[in-house]
Amino acid sequence: MRVIRSRVTRAAAGIACTAAVLVPLQAEAAGQADGSNSSDSRSWRLTGQGQVSGQLGLTRDGGLTLTARHGSTTVLRPSALGIRTADTDFGKGLRFAGRSDRAIHETYTTTTGRRTHHTSDASESTFTFRKDGRTLKVIVRVSADGLAYRYALPGKGTVTVLGEESEFAVPPTADSYLLPYDNGRSDYESAHDRGSVADAKAGDYGYPSLFHIGKSWMLVEEADLDSSYGGSRLTLDAATDRFRLPLPDPAEVSSPGLTTPWRTMVIGDLATVTESDLPTDLAAPSKVADTSWIKPGKAAWSWWSDGGSPASLAAQKKFVDFAAREGWEYVLVDSGWSNDWMSELTKYAKEKGVGIWAWVRWQTIDQQSERDRLFAQYKSWGIVGLKIDFLESDGQDRMRWYDAVFKDSAEHQLMLNFHGATIPRGQERTWPQMMSVEAVKGAEGTRPKPGREPFPAAHYTTLPFTRNLIGPMDFTPVTFTGVRPNSDAAELALSVVYESGVQHFADSVESYEAHPAALKFLDQVPTVWDDTRLVDGDPGDRAVLARRSGDDWYLGAITSGEARTLDEPLTFLGRGTWRAELYRDGPDGKIVTETREVTASSRLSVTVPKNGGYAVRLTPAN
Repeated sequence: MRVIRSRVTRAAAGIACTAAVLVPLQAEAAGQADGSNSSDSRSWRLTGQGQVSGQLGLTRDGGLTLTARHGSTTVLRPSALGIRTADTDFGKGLRFAGRSDRAIHETYTTTTGRRTHHTSDASESTFTFRKDGRTLKVIVRVSADGLAYRYALPGKGTVTVLGEESEFAVPPTADSYLLPYDNGRSDYESAHDRGSVADAKAGDYGYPSLFHIGKSWMLVEEADLDSSYGGSRLTLDAATDRFRLPLPDPAEVSSPGLTTPWRTMVIGDLATVTESDLPTDLAAPSKVADTSWIKPGKAAWSWWSDGGSPASLAAQKKFVDFAAREGWEYVLVDSGWSNDWMSELTKYAKEKGVGIWAWVRWQTIDQQSERDRLFAQYKSWGIVGLKIDFLESDGQDRMRWYDAVFKDSAEHQLMLNFHGATIPRGQERTWPQMMSVEAVKGAEGTRPKPGREPFPAAHYTTLPFTRNLIGPMDFTPVTFTGVRPNSDAAELALSVVYESGVQHFADSVESYEAHPAALKFLDQVPTVWDDTRLVDGDPGDRAVLARRSGDDWYLGAITSGEARTLDEPLTFLGRGTWRAELYRDGPDGKIVTETREVTASSRLSVTVPKNGGYAVRLTPAN
């Protein structure tokens, strides 16, 4: 047995608050040589308020490159930038025309996420280049937790983009966590491959991709995608060890004044990357003025334990009774429900203080006329949210559909959960009724089935540092009767380790009632957080996260591998004495509870079995 002591560190980066939202900065003089003797070669430093920095370069042939560093570590080697339209190839032949700078200071709220109140501070530089009478703007933001860039194409005509030159030249020696991308499904439901970039297979990978370079970490993703563009991905060129950025369509067609999504790199130590809000910092502000109807919460879900149950009104009433008894806010009724009894169910549930979510196939609401009719009907029945399934595309046409559904669901006050879908890209800020998205190899694949093999335990301990960092994740956790590799206490800990605005606890009523200690914890654990801290972690090996709701903290720990003792600091706690209610694996494998008194200077030492873990609720002792 081994003892693991937390070694998580954070980059020291003081954030100075600015007096106004947008404050001009002094522009750095362009013209610093990049090592070439050519007078046409230029480079510009990009700095923020922390250890992250970059350098934009203009090569002899008028092409653009971007380099990124964390302190003295180069996390991105010089990587090509550029975009090709039907009119102009902005990948070369560019002439520098100017630079402007500004400071960004924003505060905003979200209804889901690692926290609901956010502060964003960054330095933004806009570089203007010209070619053949046309203009390209490259906008770069640098913050304490990362660097991002996007392209803007000002003009009056329709913009047709044929491709991007964008690439990510991560050092070949970097350790990587890459998600194989299925072009036929685009649903992001694979497990990550781990290995060095140099040893990775050539091919397509989905966002996010995580890299470990020396003592630095970098998460590559995309942010602020809307109907003006398709969702990109990464393609590794084995000959160069560079990741290129292909688009999903032969052409992306936009109205005049196209601004592309942000190409985003979250950079720092592991705690900085895990706690970063960069995806929502870069997203468009909320388009929903009144969010009082948007209510995150816990949901019971019958389909996982009994695939035929959504067709039964009696079965759904049973789950409503259970949710009402335990204080859970919702019941999700999956594929198979009937128009004949849905209004009766929603009325029955409302009388018990429970809201009903309903499953729909995306093709059912593909057209505006269908949404106008069905959204009004669903609302009249009393349905509070929709689980929309089988989207399976990153193409621009599907992104137009998403934007239309976001707009129409807000008008009818229906919350949203997408399955068989693309990843979130910050939309939970723009459209706060988006409670969750699947886009993960989740518990649907752990349902009891003859011959089914459990997921690798490392899959569970990788997701907190990859998929869940880019937005809410509907893993549908805490299933004690499933085919899984982890212990019961580790499964319970997923209710804290995995973040989702609506958390669907997927097991049967009987299973939860047979685990009274776990059910007690599930009745208490929130789905909305005021703060999140990484206490300890190593992707694929262990994840220990602390999340705060009001005055209380919740701690979730999961491991992959042999039994060990986790010895973790509690420095995130406030002053005074705290009551720690611990839920851990007992000698017979069943969850047992114990109570300890701790302070911020204490360490929590817990022995866990193979692939084990624990959950803790910490409350002020007074």
